[in-house]
Amino acid sequence: MALAAPQFGFRYCFASQIPCFKNGEQCKITVPKSSDERMPSLNVKKLLRRSVLQFVGLSPIVISISPVSSAPMQEMREPDIIRTLKLDSGVRLQDIVEGEGPEAHEGDVVEINYVCRRSNGYFVHSTVDQFSGESAPVILPLDDKQIIEGLKEVLIGMKPGGKRRALIPPSVGYINENLQPVPEEFGPRRSLMSHMKEPLIFEVQLLKVLS
Repeated sequence: MALAAPQFGFRYCFASQIPCFKNGEQCKITVPKSSDERMPSLNVKKLLRRSVLQFVGLSPIVISISPVSSAPMQEMREPDIIRTLKLDSGVRLQDIVEGEGPEAHEGDVVEINYVCRRSNGYFVHSTVDQFSGESAPVILPLDDKQIIEGLKEVLIGMKPGGKRRALIPPSVGYINENLQPVPEEFGPRRSLMSHMKEPLIFEVQLLKVLS
């Protein structure tokens, strides 16, 4: 008496040509070779999407977008650049305002306002009050025996109303305590004396050329 074969349903395997059983008879299940054959609905969706893209003129791989119109580019202006001039003595100066009128020459007497700072920007002394704005200009001869040499070089060539900023090294600065400009007040004078041996920044405004 033959035994009845066990009842097996379909079994899905992920290898091709794997024997299975259906209703007691041996059969073979062939697995699709590609994912598109296993999922025809997904393949149809890809075809539809590709057709739509081609209809509107777009490539499904590379989409190139070019602007329809663009606003005219405004003309860009280069910012004003303050150039630094280095003199043979080591003084570095910048012209901030050119001024008008006759230039100052060596031997002239000039009236100026100035602000003196250390090279790190710390304030030392000024002829202009920082709070009230009132000034007490000084009169100096452009003679290196009476004025620090670096400041004389800065003032030569300036015109009334002109402004310059300069970094003056100690070698052409206060090489002795008798050289001008030196504040008369004790506090500012003491502050200046304590920094005489280092580079100083002078911001100078030429008010008048007296002679």
